[in-house]
Amino acid sequence: MPPKPVSTGRFSSGDATADRRADYARMLAEGADFAAAAELIEQALELAPGWAAGWFRLGEYREKAGLETAAEAYHQALSLQPDDVFGARLKLALLGAGQTPDQPPSRYVEGLFDDYADRFDTALVEKLGYSVPGKLAALVSPHGPFRNTVDLGCGTGLFGAEIRKRTERLEGFDLSANMLAKAQAKSLYDHLGQSDLSLPAAQSGLFGDLAPYRADLVSAADVLMYLGSLETVFPLVQDLLAPAGLFAFSVEDVGEGEGFVLRDSLRYAHSEAYVRAVIARFGFGPPSVENTVIRMDAGKPVHGILFLSRKPG
Repeated sequence: MPPKPVSTGRFSSGDATADRRADYARMLAEGADFAAAAELIEQALELAPGWAAGWFRLGEYREKAGLETAAEAYHQALSLQPDDVFGARLKLALLGAGQTPDQPPSRYVEGLFDDYADRFDTALVEKLGYSVPGKLAALVSPHGPFRNTVDLGCGTGLFGAEIRKRTERLEGFDLSANMLAKAQAKSLYDHLGQSDLSLPAAQSGLFGDLAPYRADLVSAADVLMYLGSLETVFPLVQDLLAPAGLFAFSVEDVGEGEGFVLRDSLRYAHSEAYVRAVIARFGFGPPSVENTVIRMDAGKPVHGILFLSRKPG
């Protein structure tokens, strides 16, 4: 059984007056008056100086106002919330005030999708034209039917719905408890569990009472852009797949350049050359590759790459 859903939203400062000023600041920010919003939330932080979420919000307002002091606010948020639930390290990296992490903080990704779960399907599919689940299923279907599919980062079950009729058993894993609750409500999966793909196998949540080498298909639809480096996920996939099993996944296309980069969206984009090199280094076969538009963002297409590679048999 997946974990119970968790409450979403940003925490209160604990001071009613500070919260009111923060609400007014948010209203000013919604009207694009970011400098005034920053001044008002500074007043809130005078009343609640230990409020990490407030410092992070101050950093966002200062950044959007073009103020050089944004990094100071992000550093303060990080010092108060070391598990970095707000993604301050990512913001600092984009500002050139810190190194780009190989992976985002797990608590940030978990909180992001816990907050997003209730509107995920509508926002992504209906408004942004998200198409990876169907395209990835079309890429793997000629190789089925499958005995056991493990859907990594299953979210609300969009890929699960596409592959369900082609697999005897379907397992779904996600970092977000709220996403797992949405997936459970669709009654698509034989097993659902919480997992962290940035951790080694024993701590990842993918095994426990479940056997290794149990899947003939592992999928990761729009998951790896929340990992950055792929050096942790490939060993997990190796341990999940039976000999000759398939790994199907998508990435955002970095376009010009090599390796992977952190974008303003706080997602990572990967080059085809980097992904091919990782695939080869971990002993998988040469992949089938499909370049495609994976969704829209601010009215512009987001280009991605679909990969399908086989573990040696």
